[in-house]
Amino acid sequence: MRYFPIFVDTQDQDCLVVGAGEVAARKIELLLKTEARIHVIAPDACNTVLQYAQQGRIQFEQRRFQDKDVSTQTLIFVATDNNHLNAHIHQIARDKGIMVNVVDNTPLCRFITPAIVDRSPIVVALSSGGSAPVLLRYIRQKLETVLPHSISKLGTLFQRFRDRVKAAFSDVDARRAFWEEVMEGDVAEHIYNNQETKAETALIQRLTQVESQTAEEGAKKGAVYLIGAGPGDPELLTFKALRLMQKADVVVYDRLVSKDILEMVRRDAEKVYVGKAKSNHTLPQGEINQLLVERALAGQRVVRLKGGDPFIFGRGGEEIETLFQYNIDFQVVPGITAATGAASYSGIPLTHRDHAQSVVFATGHLKEDTIDLDWPALVQKGQTLVFYMGLTGLPIICKQLVQHGMPKDMPIALVQSATCEQQRVVTGTLTDIVAKAEQEALKPPTLIIVGSVVSLHDKLKWF
Repeated sequence: MRYFPIFVDTQDQDCLVVGAGEVAARKIELLLKTEARIHVIAPDACNTVLQYAQQGRIQFEQRRFQDKDVSTQTLIFVATDNNHLNAHIHQIARDKGIMVNVVDNTPLCRFITPAIVDRSPIVVALSSGGSAPVLLRYIRQKLETVLPHSISKLGTLFQRFRDRVKAAFSDVDARRAFWEEVMEGDVAEHIYNNQETKAETALIQRLTQVESQTAEEGAKKGAVYLIGAGPGDPELLTFKALRLMQKADVVVYDRLVSKDILEMVRRDAEKVYVGKAKSNHTLPQGEINQLLVERALAGQRVVRLKGGDPFIFGRGGEEIETLFQYNIDFQVVPGITAATGAASYSGIPLTHRDHAQSVVFATGHLKEDTIDLDWPALVQKGQTLVFYMGLTGLPIICKQLVQHGMPKDMPIALVQSATCEQQRVVTGTLTDIVAKAEQEALKPPTLIIVGSVVSLHDKLKWF
């Protein structure tokens, strides 16, 4: 991120605009939405700028720029058609440590102005760093249709009651939970229906109720949300998963949760890594269970974020059993398991009328240098096998399947980092796949798919 997004306080601040053509007028129009004092200098001006000056909304001096014009301004916009002058003003401002923007000349900009969705006091700013203005315009149009104009009234209401709510809740998490309750309840609904008086009355009633509670009555009640983060692609998250991730006070996450998905968690949520790798457990499962309990009993909303689905080799059931013992509220949000994600993104249907009428999920995790599975049950005609956590045990899997009657030329696929940009698919047979895996230097997470459906990979792959 080259350009750090900030909002500048313009109250009682001076801003200079050099140039008074139509391009400058568009920047002045944005500045007029702020509380800044606007000073414009140019030898000539378009009608729009002259009108602003006549209305007393800006101070306009019809003359050429002088070096002394750059003094103590907070921001400077340069919008002339003289490239030499633009660069000169940029250098003067830079030497004085003043933020300067030379319009339509990104290399000469110490700051850039974003595309704005204005619902003051709620303001959404968007930027592409000057690299994709058309895409930026498209996104802004989308947001304009999604954000109701009345959300500005909701922001104003929140602003008016901010100090009173802060006094009622000394705890930041409790304060946040209160505002979320307000946003999801009658108060917000009244605002959206243009019933501002009703909204204020409902907010006052709820606040009065909170203020009259005893400490014991007002104690926060924590909860745990077990969320399946899917195989890696953040667009595979469910709406419910995203909503709860945005409400979390603390997020306990695994190694298989992608960086892109973590970026979708609420920014100020605490993040606790408890990932497990081969022979390297950051926290044993029992300690993870107790961590969830401790945080929930402390009144926090805990998101337990797991790769894939919590109930498919995710040990979600074990964690819920512990939560149940302590009478802690919980929800389980299913996710797309690695098997379906890997199959879909590699063009390998797990079932197919001509190839497989059933599918079995199994763990390939090694225990005491072996894999304890019902191998005869796995070697069935018309069946697809999916092994989780089986890369290390791949030689054993191939050997056992062949020993129990599976053809040596049975197709097999290894899918590394399924659904992510770095996804890799290696195919072969039970006799040559081990050598291919070593040659390709595959690493976890890698899923194993065995069955004649793998033969469809070359024909159906799309990712």
